[in-house]
Amino acid sequence: MQLIKYPKREDWATLLKRPSFDNSSLTETVSGILNDVRTRGDKAVKEYELKFDKVNLTSLAVSEAEINEAEALVSAELKNAIRQAKENIAKFHSAQDQPLPCVETMPGVKCWQKAKAIQKVGLYIPGGTAPLFSTVLMLAVPAKIAGCRDIILCTPPDKTTGKVNPAVLFAAQVAGVNRIFKIGGVQAIGAMAYGTESVPKVYKIFGPGNQFVTAAKQIVSLKDVAIDMPAGPSEVEVIADETANPEFVAADLLSQAEHGADSQAILITSSEELAENVMTEVEKQLAVLPRLALAEKSIANSRIIVVKNLEEVIDITNEYAPEHLIISTKNYMDIAERIENAGSLFLGHLTPESAGDYASGTNHTLPTSGYAHAYSGVNLDSFRKKMTYQEITPEGVKNIAQTVEIMAENEQLFAHKNAMTLRKLKQLK
Repeated sequence: MQLIKYPKREDWATLLKRPSFDNSSLTETVSGILNDVRTRGDKAVKEYELKFDKVNLTSLAVSEAEINEAEALVSAELKNAIRQAKENIAKFHSAQDQPLPCVETMPGVKCWQKAKAIQKVGLYIPGGTAPLFSTVLMLAVPAKIAGCRDIILCTPPDKTTGKVNPAVLFAAQVAGVNRIFKIGGVQAIGAMAYGTESVPKVYKIFGPGNQFVTAAKQIVSLKDVAIDMPAGPSEVEVIADETANPEFVAADLLSQAEHGADSQAILITSSEELAENVMTEVEKQLAVLPRLALAEKSIANSRIIVVKNLEEVIDITNEYAPEHLIISTKNYMDIAERIENAGSLFLGHLTPESAGDYASGTNHTLPTSGYAHAYSGVNLDSFRKKMTYQEITPEGVKNIAQTVEIMAENEQLFAHKNAMTLRKLKQLK
């Protein structure tokens, strides 16, 4: 892990670069698979499942028997943990369901807004390096609360058994997923974007994935289906001061690093002593991690940056715009108030990122790669669209007509003007 002390501001952009990989041929490959799925449907999907996931499937759908079998395979302890996490996620997202007021913008002119659920949503759950049953909860629970009619889930099957991980199936059942398909990668995104004989077409696709899945989501979003957000490899930044526990900070950095080789972890501090202690602790904890090989590659992309003062801590953080931001300082609330760009914040010495990843209640599907400058994480509104309404009474026509007429005439849109003028004249009779 690199240790950089007191870099100049003009060097920050270079230091904050995310890991990048050569994907020059990626778009062509992904587009080819998507076009094939669009054209040949289930047949193409099954061929790609055999090619990429090494499973020869007769049916793409997960059967009720498989779901029942999966429930029996999940330990009581894990079932209880999944149920508790689901309750916390549901409680937090349900609180976001606030009624919107009707506003009388001027006498006789009323405007209001209603949130309507997106009827068909598709959830992609990766299955590469770990079974992400927590992501099932993060996506399906708010979708259910929002009122989505059809919640479709795609996830790659196990290469040995040809079945979906039991915990993923149990979480899907608890969260209220309607239909589950054994499809991974680009072919899953294509199936949900275009629809096949087995997989219904959805209106919006959610969920993380590797660079191929991310490229597929971006391609289909151009004209075929909406997506949650652009997403890349996961990342964390920790802000820490001399009051932070180096063991905790190192554990937080490594918990991010074990996500994958392209993940990134950054520590920003103004304490040289803390930086040195964290470096030592990272090496100690890294050596005993079961996912050592992945974490080592990620740590190579990661760094500890020592800056001069709190002002630089704030500025460099807002420039980086991390997906996850842990603030492990004495005055963490004051710092949090000055953060403008981050996906989700974890405050104080006792709040690890893993709490939000699993069970505190906030959503862990968050903007990466600097997109936190402009994007929110997944929330209840992600599964809804808002429709506006307006109603004008005779009094309202009298009050607003002249404003509309003048504006329409000056834009040379005379039919627009006439639509209001006719109503005004009708009221004058």
